Amino acid sequence: MSLFKSHRNLVSALLMFALMFVLLVGVSSAQDENISGSLTNLGFGLGDEIATERVDYFKEQFPNFELQFTEGALDEQQFLTSVASGNPPDLVYMGREVLSTYAVRGALMPLTDCIANHEIDMSQYRPVAVQQVTVNGVVYGIPEFYNNIMLIINTKALDDAGLTLDDVSTKDWNKLSELNDALTVGSGNNLTRIGFDPKLPEFLPLWAEANGVSLLSEDGKTAQLNDPKVVEALEFAYSLLKTPGGYAPFKAFRDTWDFFGGQNQVVADQVGFWPMEQWYMNVLANVSPDAPVAFKAFQDREGNPLSYATGSAWAIPKGAKNPEAACVFMKTVTSPEAWIRAAQKRAELRAESGAINTGVYTGNILADEKIFSDIVKPSGDEKFDNGVQVILSLQDNAFGIPANPAGAQFRQAWVDAVNRVINGEQTPQEALDQAQQEAQAALDEAWASQPAS
Repeated sequence: MSLFKSHRNLVSALLMFALMFVLLVGVSSAQDENISGSLTNLGFGLGDEIATERVDYFKEQFPNFELQFTEGALDEQQFLTSVASGNPPDLVYMGREVLSTYAVRGALMPLTDCIANHEIDMSQYRPVAVQQVTVNGVVYGIPEFYNNIMLIINTKALDDAGLTLDDVSTKDWNKLSELNDALTVGSGNNLTRIGFDPKLPEFLPLWAEANGVSLLSEDGKTAQLNDPKVVEALEFAYSLLKTPGGYAPFKAFRDTWDFFGGQNQVVADQVGFWPMEQWYMNVLANVSPDAPVAFKAFQDREGNPLSYATGSAWAIPKGAKNPEAACVFMKTVTSPEAWIRAAQKRAELRAESGAINTGVYTGNILADEKIFSDIVKPSGDEKFDNGVQVILSLQDNAFGIPANPAGAQFRQAWVDAVNRVINGEQTPQEALDQAQQEAQAALDEAWASQPAS
């Protein structure tokens, strides 16, 4: 099925050996034992057991520490102001796609000494995730979650249209357009089901990769936003919005969905299928386990499984008062032990409530191997058990936006371009031509400010 599946026994044996070694030596080194004081954080909240269990694990290892967490997503202005004023938090939690921007602005500390002094094994983290936090050969972040994209399918919609799961594929774009037409019910103000949601603007990188091109060169220096294959990808994805009557009625209808509730868009038969991060499978398993749902891999135009990897990372702001402790915290909460503890707690809570456990997908290879070999067991629900296997098979087929020192500006350029297209302000070619100029200017300026390696 995939490289992961083909060599799983060998990989499992090697990773389990490595994990046993880690568990024997523990996460603490001699350097770690000397830390003390308090830690402040920005961008990370204790919203669920996955967060609280890992933080509790740190507290047990270092009981004399005081931890202060600021709930909510990272506030860019608040963060940059705190750095400029010389009073930053000790830790910051942010998306890996934008981390490079803060690094090049001098707002983050290089983690070279942190990794060396505290013996952080970077090989335990997924390579794509590590690449996303590495700028000009220097690591600035420690990877956290590892999100992958899968197709989520409403099987009732397929039945209504006389179709089967075998008909669902993103390989042939002409057939995908026909499938969108067949599954769409109504149009404009009378729209009652979206056939296929292309997830614009956020999944433009996925559509471009499916068409054989990256939005950015591998070395992170050259924008490729108006490459003919990117233009073609945007033209096609945008064309799918015409069937329900255009973007305005499409969005107005989608905004009515009970996305996180028991009457979500699958249960309410409001969508045929769409690409989505794997965490939403867990939402469906919790709030609507009997939903008519199935999962498959997104495919490129050659028929190969394809996934777009995103996720978060920990970093240490420049001027942090306790960088040594911050380093140990990052190491500890992203360790196999911490992730395994959190995954076990989730499994226990799911078992107590009778809910299906679809697992925790981390940036730590060793943790995932243990989680999906010992903790996440077949639930007996074929649709969700298959969904877990779909994601595991995709982890080695994932790509990320290449690391670059203009991460936030680069992303904003292509997001704005797609928004101009779906709002009817520009054609895909016009929008991507403008975005290319904006993104390349930002890249050139950012790279020019980088010290020679």
